[in-house]
Amino acid sequence: MPAADAFIERLQNARDAARSLAGATTDAKNAALEAIAVGLERSAPSIVDANAQDLERGEQNEIGAGLLDRLRLDEPRVRALAGAVREIIALPDPVGQVVRGSTLANGIGISQVRVPFGVIGAIYEARPNVTIDIAALALKSGNGVVLRGGSAAEQTNAALVDVVQRAISSVGLDGGAVQTIDPFGREGAGRLMRARGYVDVLIPRGSAALISTVVTESTVPVIETGSGVVHVYVDETADDDMAVDIALNAKTHRPSVCNAAETLLVHRGAADRLLPRLTDALREADVSMYGDAATVERIAGIAPADEETWATEHLALEMGIRIVDSLDEALAHIDRYSTRHTEAIVTRDYASAERFLAEVDSAVVMVNASTRFTDGGEFGFGAEVGISTQKLHARGPMGLPELTSTKWLVRGAGQIR
Repeated sequence: MPAADAFIERLQNARDAARSLAGATTDAKNAALEAIAVGLERSAPSIVDANAQDLERGEQNEIGAGLLDRLRLDEPRVRALAGAVREIIALPDPVGQVVRGSTLANGIGISQVRVPFGVIGAIYEARPNVTIDIAALALKSGNGVVLRGGSAAEQTNAALVDVVQRAISSVGLDGGAVQTIDPFGREGAGRLMRARGYVDVLIPRGSAALISTVVTESTVPVIETGSGVVHVYVDETADDDMAVDIALNAKTHRPSVCNAAETLLVHRGAADRLLPRLTDALREADVSMYGDAATVERIAGIAPADEETWATEHLALEMGIRIVDSLDEALAHIDRYSTRHTEAIVTRDYASAERFLAEVDSAVVMVNASTRFTDGGEFGFGAEVGISTQKLHARGPMGLPELTSTKWLVRGAGQIR
């Protein structure tokens, strides 16, 4: 393990680089992003080799299918990361954007403009794609970044950070803007949470336990990203084919991610018509289902659900199913068990749709669409730092503007008060 002072040295390097990066032109930052994309493409074989080491260790440590899926990087996924970086190039640079402004009666001009945070810290687990997403978004928004990607992805993250640092330096910017503290292990994660003065904001991504630990133990301000106990509610008026397509996609498209549905709520008026089709489709996709008493009574082969079922983020091909008597009961269930991430309703009733949109208190609320669309790339952000489930500063998928703060610029001509 590196010496303790080497930890502070990395944080200081990120802070020094952030100061110069804050004044970099958009063209310079875009050139660095293109260099990162090219570097990823050229280094794909070595990145995949490093990832194979992490995957082998993960299998030996039995980290589970969900984490292994998140951990895996093959060459198509590496190319997709390069593509996401290039999408960020095309996005507007938020730094210097004027949020609002005016001229006061005394002639003083005031304007509120976007500025970088400074240094962003990120703690995440077995998600090497996050290494690139956060590094690229931090670069475009003028921030330095300190990454703690966890032991499960240590070899992959080291390879990715090396590509990023060399790419940034190749265009004349300070490659020290991106740092990893993975070599410092759990102790480093704890020190990062207490690195007030070096790190301006901390963003955790991962399990509910990891996020809770960061929120409760950090002295650095935290933007809380949340686990996803995500619901799809099938209303009495739902179109049959649409209901099956959305429920199946929301659960099975990529079950290991936070926007995958974990609970299916079905209106009693649609249960006899739709529940057999829904459960047949889910069973065909190898989804293990747990149902309330009314569901178990109707559908053979479904295990009984318990209280834990409704509160669990499975991150796997598992799903709870409950029959509800009304929209009110669906809303009450969601209010009790939701992690405030994403909820969806499938309905042809306009009033029910609008009420669902208005009353569900989650970061993203959907009508007649799969919950899998809660994603920075799908929202047109190029990539995302995470999906915020808190209500201060940022909520939902976080892109470039969410990685900035603001300051007020005041221009006078000798006025005094």
